[in-house]
Formats: sequence, structure tokens, C-alpha cells
Amino acid sequence: MKNKVVIITGASSGIGLALAKEFAKQGAKVALAARSSQKLATISEELTSIGCDNIVVTTDVSIENDCKHLIDATVSAFGKIDILINNAGISMRALFKDVEIDVLKQLMDVNFWGTAYCCKYALPYLLESKGSITGISSIAGYIGLPGRTGYSASKFAMHGLLETIRVENLKTGLHVLIAAPGFTASNIRKTALTNNGSQQGSTPRKESKMMSAEEVAISIIKAIKKRKETIVLTFLEGKLTVFLKKCMPRLLDRLSFKHMSKEENSPF
Repeated sequence: MKNKVVIITGASSGIGLALAKEFAKQGAKVALAARSSQKLATISEELTSIGCDNIVVTTDVSIENDCKHLIDATVSAFGKIDILINNAGISMRALFKDVEIDVLKQLMDVNFWGTAYCCKYALPYLLESKGSITGISSIAGYIGLPGRTGYSASKFAMHGLLETIRVENLKTGLHVLIAAPGFTASNIRKTALTNNGSQQGSTPRKESKMMSAEEVAISIIKAIKKRKETIVLTFLEGKLTVFLKKCMPRLLDRLSFKHMSKEENSPF
């Protein structure tokens, strides 16, 4: 990763922050993108202190012009793009019958359109460098996760977008990775939206028992180096789930319902 230019959206916390630190350790140049300029400034100082060349670009990925500006600012600063990490995302927890349509739209704007905008504007530079696009997805991109209608829909859409980009570029040298970390310890559940769009504020799951963001980051970077097409992390809530989806989908439906219904204050 020495001197590779990496863009990371959602770099202010969780997996995005862990990726930024790990890429920095491995000698990459990093463009940090998120909505919180204050958090990014603090992270930038930390990366600079270990010798990482980086820039901060305040970005709301749901806004097309923000995504274009992110790409333009990165190329202006570093002259190229080698890796685009589409990590920015939000979740939700509510039944489809209860959720307001605007909440579903917000999920799509961030999780799907944010990925589409960044890929669109970065693609010419990634084709030039024969670089990599990575989408940080979820097991919710493989199965319809009960209580997460908009989240699953947006991740399914992300999968379709990235898989098609991959196929269209089979002969160009572009690498496309879809990474499904499984449940990871982060603040995504605390900021998850409820049925009316307000933030959940707390996590219904035991974060200490989940895979750490740092472990996820290391696995993703290894997969990028090996130019893998997909990675699914964790066994029970990851690899086994994807296997059951292919082989025993009805059983998986029942197991998913039972598992998610055990969450604190489950909506069903």
C-alpha cells in the first residue's frame, strides 16, 4: 500500500476510521471523507503524526456535488486515485408497516446513491490506475433482515451496482470488492434511524461480543491486496447465513426472525 492513494467515506468512526489508520500504517496516502469536519481534523492530526500524507474533505455522500468535490480534491492533492472505499452508511430499525417513506429514502440516498456518486466520479481515475473499488456492505445485502427494510434494500442495491461495474470492467483491470463484515462493534446501531427518522440512540446488541472494526479493516485490506471479489466475515452470522440463503432459504427465514426478535425492544 506504499504511496497508494485511498479515499475513505465515513472515515470519522467505526470501520472507516479503522481503515484510515491501517492504510496509514501501511504507507498509503489517505483522503478522509465524512460529514463531521471537526472529527476528521482530529483524525488527520493523528495520521500526520505517524507520517501519513492525508487530506480532509467534508462530505455528505447523499449530495452528488459533495461526492464530485471529494474526487476532485483528492486528484488535485495527490494526482491519482488507487482505491475507493465506499464505507459511509446508516442503518435503521423498524417494521416496514411502521416506517415513514422518507426514512427509506434517506437510507437509499446515503447507502446506495452515495456509493453510486463516488464510483461514477472516481471511475476514470481508477481505470487509469487499474485500481480498486470496495463497497462495505453487510449480511443485510445477502438476506432480507427483519426490522431493517431500508438497510437491506440499500445494501442489495449496492451489491447490484458493484457487481455490474465489475462485469462491465472484466477486461479493463479494475478490481471490485464487496465486503460483508457481519455484525461489527461500531456506532452504526446507535445512529440507526427509527420509524420516524429519529436516531435510535443506543444499541440493542452486545457490542463487546462482536468483531472489532480493527479486525474488519485488516481483513478488508488483505482482500484488496489479493483482489478478491467478495469477503464475508464471521461464521455464524456471516458465512453460515450466506450458505443457508443458497441452500435452505426457508429455514434461514425462520432463524433470522427468531434471532432478530431477541433484540432488546425488538419491533416484532
